[in-house]
Amino acid sequence: MKNKSQDPMPPPDATSEEIGEFWDTHDLADYWDETHEVEFQVNLKPHKRENKMRNTIRFGDFIEVNPRLQLEKGKEYPYIEMADVNPGNGSVLPQKKRVYKGGGSRFQSGDTLFARITPCLENGKIVRYKHISNEPCFGSTEFFIFRGKPNVSDSTYVFYLALSSIIRDPAVKSMTGASGRQRAILSSVEDIRVPAYSLATQRKIAAILSAYDDLIENNTRRIKILEDMAQTLYQEWFFHFRFPGHEKVPMVESPLGPIPQGWEILKYSDIVDLSRKGINPTKFPDETFAHFSIPAFDSGQMPSLEEGSSIRSSKYLIAEECVLVSKLNPRIPRVWFPFLNTEHRAITSTEFLTLKPKAPVDCVFLFNLCRSPEFSAELAVRALGTSGSHQRVKPNDFLSMPVLIPTEFLLSSFREKVASILNVVNTLRLKNVNLRQTRDLLLPKLISGEIDVSELDIDTVPRIIQL
Repeated sequence: MKNKSQDPMPPPDATSEEIGEFWDTHDLADYWDETHEVEFQVNLKPHKRENKMRNTIRFGDFIEVNPRLQLEKGKEYPYIEMADVNPGNGSVLPQKKRVYKGGGSRFQSGDTLFARITPCLENGKIVRYKHISNEPCFGSTEFFIFRGKPNVSDSTYVFYLALSSIIRDPAVKSMTGASGRQRAILSSVEDIRVPAYSLATQRKIAAILSAYDDLIENNTRRIKILEDMAQTLYQEWFFHFRFPGHEKVPMVESPLGPIPQGWEILKYSDIVDLSRKGINPTKFPDETFAHFSIPAFDSGQMPSLEEGSSIRSSKYLIAEECVLVSKLNPRIPRVWFPFLNTEHRAITSTEFLTLKPKAPVDCVFLFNLCRSPEFSAELAVRALGTSGSHQRVKPNDFLSMPVLIPTEFLLSSFREKVASILNVVNTLRLKNVNLRQTRDLLLPKLISGEIDVSELDIDTVPRIIQL
């Protein structure tokens, strides 16, 4: 086995091309052992890489599709709607309950939720449902539900198979219906031919791929904890006014109610500039851009790397540190502190307000200000539109909103405490990008049999070591 300290995994900021080149010249077997984040007890035997998709089976015969599940009408159950599913995430956990009245999709822990409607399917809204107590759940009618068939298929493997182009591409091609409301045809999806692997081989493939998703989920939990820590400190200091030394600062009356002496009520136009430097990426067809888009935010808050030729509309250029706030549907908060990669020029959707702070305000304070519930509620009030799903905030309406600004000393103190937290958050996001890219490059090779795991000896399934 190779010494990984001398021949390491691809770095967190590796491009997809570099990761691809890495795995073209390295064997998975050489890297599948104990690491500081995942521990495995394995005995790998590398095999010749070749396409193993000679024996196939009809997908509808390989799995259970929309399996029957009894739910009691009038009883509360966990509920998953389409908006709860983020592309790129391996699983979805229930965040709410609803009274079951009949209808909708029904599923249990371990089942795959496969979006059947445009653009959700094209965007990759395919996840596993997870529940600690295995409580059954119901959800949107726009999901197909896939489950492993006893003695035929493994449910975790079925998820990765559904995620692969073997299922997704034909499903997209089968779509019919009115423009904007097209849906995949279930019978066409069931007729897809898939590899007829043994259960043992399926479980080995699933173990390899799920290890990456487990790490991604672990990092995502850590990101949430860190961002919540920063937001808790923001709320304590700047909403509840329990900042260091607050006991000695008198409160004074203001149009917003009592505020600490020395604080100011300004407008957002006083503390930020809107950057509107436009760029047409199609004029740079061979250049790779880091694209900060709404879908990229929803799939893990890391920009997608896209060629200029594939980006069909004008964007804003991000040339310096800023905070992005979505003006589209502000009832769903999307606030982004973009980590700029010097390797690629960064661009953002025109659906984001690109906020450049004016001194003494900085991005650390501004990011937490814009993530606060109070900011989200104020922004939502100013949204205009004909429907709840297509509301927008006008930039001038945002700039006219009042904002309470603390003293320069408190701004500086907050930055000193929180900046390092946000740096760790961005490092974890970069790790997730690397893990996701590696998983996505391995997935088709494993599903197709190009990487042969049929004789792989895995003594235990991967387990995450909580750091």
